[in-house]
Amino acid sequence: MRLPASAEPQFFDDLSREVALACDAGGTLTWVDARARNVLAANPGQTLRGLAAQGTEEKVDRLLVQARDEKVEGWELILCRDQVPTTFAFRARPHDGGVLLVGSLVPEDYGSALERVSTTLSEMSALHRETERQQRELKRRADELARLNNELEESNRGVRSLHAALDEKAESLQLAAEIKSRVVANVSHEFRTPLHSILGLSKVLLNPINGPLSSEQEKQVQFIRNSAEALFELVNDLLDLSKMEAGKAALRHSRFVVREVLSALRGMMKPLLPPGVPVELRLVEPDAPLELETDESRLSQVLRNLVSNALKFTESGHVTVSAAPGPRDTVVFTVQDTGIGIAPEHHERIFEEFSQVESHLQRKAKGTGLGLPLARRLTELLGGTLTVKSALGQGATFTVTLPRVHMEVTEMTGLTERSEHLDPSRAPVLVLEDDRQTLFLYEKYLARSGFQVLPVRSTDEARRVLERVRPAAMVLDVMLEGETSWGFLADMKNNEATRDIPILVVTVTDREQKARALGADEFWLKPVDEVRLQRKLQAMARTGPVERILIIDDDDVHRYLLKQLLKDMPYVLLEAAGGKEGVQLAREKSPHLIFLDFVLPDITAFDVLDELKADPRTRDVPVILHTSHELKEAERSRLAKETAAILAKHTLSREVAITRIRDALSKAGLGSQALQQEASRRG
Repeated sequence: MRLPASAEPQFFDDLSREVALACDAGGTLTWVDARARNVLAANPGQTLRGLAAQGTEEKVDRLLVQARDEKVEGWELILCRDQVPTTFAFRARPHDGGVLLVGSLVPEDYGSALERVSTTLSEMSALHRETERQQRELKRRADELARLNNELEESNRGVRSLHAALDEKAESLQLAAEIKSRVVANVSHEFRTPLHSILGLSKVLLNPINGPLSSEQEKQVQFIRNSAEALFELVNDLLDLSKMEAGKAALRHSRFVVREVLSALRGMMKPLLPPGVPVELRLVEPDAPLELETDESRLSQVLRNLVSNALKFTESGHVTVSAAPGPRDTVVFTVQDTGIGIAPEHHERIFEEFSQVESHLQRKAKGTGLGLPLARRLTELLGGTLTVKSALGQGATFTVTLPRVHMEVTEMTGLTERSEHLDPSRAPVLVLEDDRQTLFLYEKYLARSGFQVLPVRSTDEARRVLERVRPAAMVLDVMLEGETSWGFLADMKNNEATRDIPILVVTVTDREQKARALGADEFWLKPVDEVRLQRKLQAMARTGPVERILIIDDDDVHRYLLKQLLKDMPYVLLEAAGGKEGVQLAREKSPHLIFLDFVLPDITAFDVLDELKADPRTRDVPVILHTSHELKEAERSRLAKETAAILAKHTLSREVAITRIRDALSKAGLGSQALQQEASRRG
């Protein structure tokens, strides 16, 4: 559509954003275009200054002055219509003594954008200043860290030097402690012999049968005997302390009731009551029978020491021994006296070796200062605590809190329970050792190298375990509690079913010649080194089951029955409920033998055999077919060529399974000596 030329401009008036003005040198409008009339309501005769927003009049005057002389670009003015301001960007030039002006309307969004840009630039400037400040702070901190690192490095060098000195000091202290323990043990043993002689001879002299002594002589001999008994008690205490410091104090656990301990204590302590002294020994038994499983002799020794100490420092009144159940399956023994008491500041000192608190009774009752320290050491050895509550003139109460079942007994029970469930991935090792601590060490040592410890503490226990499990090796201690294992060793090596089981004899007595003569494969003296033990057993026995057997059968019951037939045999048994799953498992696990059911839900046994033969990884794995299906002659003929044996499920027994497995593995060059021995023993 084409518009007439005269009509075209009017169509764009409302779209234009420019106004055109002309004014004289004084700023009076001489001409305005139509858009100026519409936008600014401007008319000739008005002044441009009169259209300006309040406060911008001088800017209008400067524009007119400059435009009379030269062309002006981009001069912003704010003009108003009905007090509504509008911003224009003017271009102007001189014309016939006046000024021509063309103004472009500046949109509000553009102004807002400019304002936002300005604000953003301000913020960026502030961020830049903040970044510079942070960089300076980071540099300062980096310098501080570098300084601290240098100081730490110097400290580390000092710490390393200190550690080296401490290690050297610890080694020298350990050596000194070992020398002290040996000296104490040797000297104590040397003391015991003459002390036994003195005690024995003094007893003979005091016996009227051997001739009468004068009262003075009897008094002198009694002094000698009393001194010898005190020295003998000191020697025994020193021996016990040296054993505990060296970690050689053995515990003999047994099951007993508290009433028995208190009854025995009454019989032992009654003679110690000083004649003519008003002191009563009371023993309060618990209301209900209270059973413990710990070392009864050590517990009695603790109570004897506490009662003896209480009797020494009680001039009148009573010494009461009581027992009651404690929290968290413990038993609490208390020894309470009405003696002189102990000041609170001396509560810890009395448990120090050879320490004694000065008192008038202390000077009368000579002591070694080892009774209470030994009692606390023994209590800690039993897994308990010994505390005291006392004040001067108010007597003393010693409290012994012991676990009802000693931790070694609990650990031994756990060890025995673990041994009853064989781990097919670890080779069983029978360990005949009567000391529980040594058994724990054996389990700790051997579990790290793929063995499962079967702990026994007597030869009878060992024989019972052998009826259930055939171990890969045995570790025997000769000197057991109440017996030796020489006869057991001879029986093992004379029995065809067990003679090939390697046996390592580990004991404290140097009887290697006898052990070798009875058939021991190796002989060591205690203590045992962990790494050496692991290497020796790995050389003597299999460190794990050699054979992995894969059972492919969709019947859960038949898989379970087959696993029961092979229970306690050194195999890793793998299972698959379908043919495809079985083939995939065979490729991943590389079994040494496969039990294959003939009827499978997804593919046939022939498909399984074909896939196994087609894969180089499974091509040589022997397969035993076991099925309840009645095979046709053609099927049997083909299967006989591709399998090691064909077994009927309803006639399968342990002996048959073991024999067929032995034959198949033997043909494949994987025969297990343990398996052959098991078959001969049970067949």
